[in-house]
This record gives sequence, structure tokens and C-alpha cells, in this order.
Amino acid sequence: MRHSILAFALAIASPALTSAFTATNSVVRHNGSRLFAESSETSTPAAARPIEEGSHDELMYALGINLARQLGDIRPLVENANELTQVARGLLDTVVGKLDEEDQRKILGRRGTDLNDIIVERANKIRVKIEEAGKAMLQEMSENPETATLESGVVIHPLEAGPDGFGKGVKPTAASTVKVHYHGTLPDGTVFDSSLGGEPVTFPLGGVIKGWREGLQHMCEGETAMLGIPSEMAYGEAGTPDGRIPGGAALFFKIQLIEVLSAGIGGGPKLVGADGKELKANRASSGLLGADGKPL
Repeated sequence: MRHSILAFALAIASPALTSAFTATNSVVRHNGSRLFAESSETSTPAAARPIEEGSHDELMYALGINLARQLGDIRPLVENANELTQVARGLLDTVVGKLDEEDQRKILGRRGTDLNDIIVERANKIRVKIEEAGKAMLQEMSENPETATLESGVVIHPLEAGPDGFGKGVKPTAASTVKVHYHGTLPDGTVFDSSLGGEPVTFPLGGVIKGWREGLQHMCEGETAMLGIPSEMAYGEAGTPDGRIPGGAALFFKIQLIEVLSAGIGGGPKLVGADGKELKANRASSGLLGADGKPL
């Protein structure tokens, strides 16, 4: 879950920093020029006031949340509370204008190489932890007697049977288009994608990651299962371009295969109406006429 970096920074910043948000709501730049005009509307510091729903403060708070979500969660890159405090100070000093463009360039120029080095070092540590956690979870999952492990390393744990029972019914092929609900997480439980709470998703299996394509071909229509997908059957060493899925991460999906829309195999015989769709008892009209000349 992402958090508001700016709001969190206000909460942990030292008194010397938060004192900038005084009753006058004035912030002074390092060279003495004021960023905000003085105001005497309230004697309560802005950071300490509760935010009322529908207020202008809530609107500005929402702006902060939006900006922080674009920045992302930086906590994995810091190792203790003091480091997080210094990161928060850098954010606040830049946001409120305590550091002008020249000051920012000086600091980044002086410590830029060190900054890049520590980011790479800690990102690699995070990656190793994610890889190790994923492998451990896949191993644990594969040891469950109710699971099946494919040659590729994909692990399938059937959870709910389809209408014909486990392993019975129509199965998709690599050429199939399917309708599903899914919920995808990283090894640490972070949800990176989910259709739950919305409409089911329809897509061709040929357009998804290899682990999905292979795993769903071992499911029958109507079944729900957990898929554990090794990194090499997901997004590999590169991860996703947007960073939501780190390189080397195993993925875990809960998938409900609602319907195989095309190119399915197996299952019992189906009666198809004049409209090309399967006849079902609850359909008002199939387009197929009976012996009496009336729609079935």
C-alpha cells in the first residue's frame, strides 16, 4: 500500500522543521523572501488541525496524496528512522522552497555519485529479498499434497471445483480467449493487479505471461485456483517497465476461470442454438425451434 510521503514527512519531521508551519502560515526562504503571505485566520498550526471532509484543506491534502503516490513508497530504500527523517527533511525543504534551484544543484552535484551508488546497492538488496521470498513460497506451496507442480515450475493449487467437479469440463488451449476474475500479489503480499470489485476480464491466453498461459490450460471452466509463477515464467529479470513488479519476482494469483469463450477442449457435448451460443435452460430464447415451431 502506498502512503502519503509528504504527510508522513510532516508527522516524523523534527520540531525545527514543523515550526515552519506556524500560526501565521508563513514560510521563509533561505534568502529571506517569503513563499507564503502571513495569515491570522487561526492560531492552530496547519499540520495539527484535523481535516474536515469537503473543506479546502482536504482538497490540498488530496493534492499532497496524489503527488506522493506519483513519488511512490520510498521506505524500502531507507534502513532506519534517522535516514527516513533526513529524506523527509530533503522533501520538505525542497517543497516549501527552503532550498532554491542553485542549492539543490550544489547538493546533488556534490553527493550525486554517492546517491546513485546507495540506491543501486539497496535496490539490489530488495531484489534479492524478493527473489528469495518468492522461491521459498513456491517451494512451500509445492509441498502441499493438494498442489500440482508443472515442469516449468508453475504451481497450481485447486481451490474450488467447477460445475462438473475438479478436473472436469472445458479446458482452454493456448489459442483460447477466456473470461476470468483474478487477484495478483507479490511474495510480500503486495497487490499489484486485481479484477476483484469490478467486472471480469476477457483476454486471449496468447497475450499473457507464460505462467498464466500454462497454468490456465490445466484448469477447467468454473474452477478457482491459486497459481504460483516463478520469475522466469512471469516478467523475468527485468520486471515491468512501470516498476510495479520488480525483476526476479515470483507472482501469486488467485484465478477464477469463469468461461472459456473460444478454442476450448474437453467437456460434455453442447447443444448450440441458431445464434451460435450454447443453449441453457434459463435462456429466454435460443433461436432454435422445436417440433411445434416455437422457440425452445
